[in-house]
Amino acid sequence: MVDVLIIGAGVTGAAIARELARDERTILVVEKELDVCEGTSKANSGIAHAGFDAKPGTLKAQMNVRGSRMMEQLSKELDFPYRKNGSLVLAFHEEDLKTLEELLERGRRNGVEDLRIITAEEVRALEPNVSEQVCGALYAPTGAIIDPFLMNVAFAENAFVNGADFLFGAKVSHITRNQETGSYTVRIRTVKGARKEHYGQNAAALPAELTIEARTVVNAAGVYADEIHNLVSARKIHITPRRGQYLLMDKAAGGFVSATVFQCPTAMGKGVLVTPTVHGNLLVGPDSENIEEKEGTNTTAASLSYVLSRAGLTADRLPARQVITSFAGLRAHGDVGDFLLEEAEDAPDFYDAACIESPGLTSAPAIGEYMAQLIREKHPAPARPHFDGTRRGTPCVSMASLEERQKLIEQDPAYANVVCRCELVTEGEIVDAITRPLGARTLDGIKRRVRAGMGRCQAGFCMPRQMELLEEQTGLAPEEIVKSGADAFILFGESGKGVSV
Repeated sequence: MVDVLIIGAGVTGAAIARELARDERTILVVEKELDVCEGTSKANSGIAHAGFDAKPGTLKAQMNVRGSRMMEQLSKELDFPYRKNGSLVLAFHEEDLKTLEELLERGRRNGVEDLRIITAEEVRALEPNVSEQVCGALYAPTGAIIDPFLMNVAFAENAFVNGADFLFGAKVSHITRNQETGSYTVRIRTVKGARKEHYGQNAAALPAELTIEARTVVNAAGVYADEIHNLVSARKIHITPRRGQYLLMDKAAGGFVSATVFQCPTAMGKGVLVTPTVHGNLLVGPDSENIEEKEGTNTTAASLSYVLSRAGLTADRLPARQVITSFAGLRAHGDVGDFLLEEAEDAPDFYDAACIESPGLTSAPAIGEYMAQLIREKHPAPARPHFDGTRRGTPCVSMASLEERQKLIEQDPAYANVVCRCELVTEGEIVDAITRPLGARTLDGIKRRVRAGMGRCQAGFCMPRQMELLEEQTGLAPEEIVKSGADAFILFGESGKGVSV
């Protein structure tokens, strides 16, 4: 029996786990993928939104502004990249200026600080590359950019070292409530590569099916949160996956803009943006398309062409030839019109953190606080006496000074062995990503922790050595190593034996 079972190890589930780990209670985070940050959390704009877009009085507005205010301090405590670069919403004609006035009023009601409308001349002084058609902008100095992968990993690692257990490769198939005890029975199916992580102990061999008893269940399952909710509640909800496609440009284009530059929003979202990333790339996107497939993260030529054309309205000389990759993410667009953060009316001790679309990444720290407090009010627990809310991330050689690099190499010569040339990622960093708490067990897990394979060649050069290091550090056989999911194998056998590679 666990006190709290959290379904989903994305940024919302991990943030809730970290907050609950402040108390003396048993926590288990169950994730259907093989690592944290494999769903909605892995494919977004990496923006810490200021909070002027959400409708005043909504949970979106409340969580957005609170999360934005928490983010800088959290980045210091948990050691993930954050930069307050500000954001602009561009107006191209008079009707857009009216929209900016509405956003300004909305932002002020939400409590966004220092929000103001600036002239076309002021816009171009801040961002010389924006279109000559711009006639003004809403300027939000509190807007920021973050690394969504490392933020998610940081929450999860910190929850883990403070006692939370994690179960990966485990999909919830059914939930029933015992009417006598009030507890929940959660049935789970595991995949190849599934593992249970407990601080100080790994339990890698898991049965194909298992059952877990939990006093409280928290549903943070992203685009699948409606399916989980509907297992226990007669008040059904529906989530529509809303796909957004992006183009990532090389670091040579990273200085094209310094702020995050939006166009006026539409009913489908905040529109196509142009933004730097915290690692020095340039990102454009997303478009917005409602789809039915909850794993539909494929990109299309038509949508990517649309993204480029829309981004071209923001800037006339967009460096489109610098594109190195594209990707798509799914937002969990719910039919409730707001975040769903509550105990289900007809399922006591079942809590939803559902319908989390933009600004979900920014809101995650506040959602963690909010959900933990809901549970504490009903099930108080003493404070964990040795809770440590800090975490030290993997050293980043590419961002280190010469003196810092020398110290790292003196401590461990592996930090001098470059594996990923595009991003200057060393063997020492990759080994740390694998061996640290909740360490990587997939190639994408390494990539998201230390950026190996994120550069111009997209792992064409460094993948073989990454696979060797995974084999050395984990004992996985080469043919057991996957890119991400359980079936995403790289090798199928040895070509000399007549088997495809």
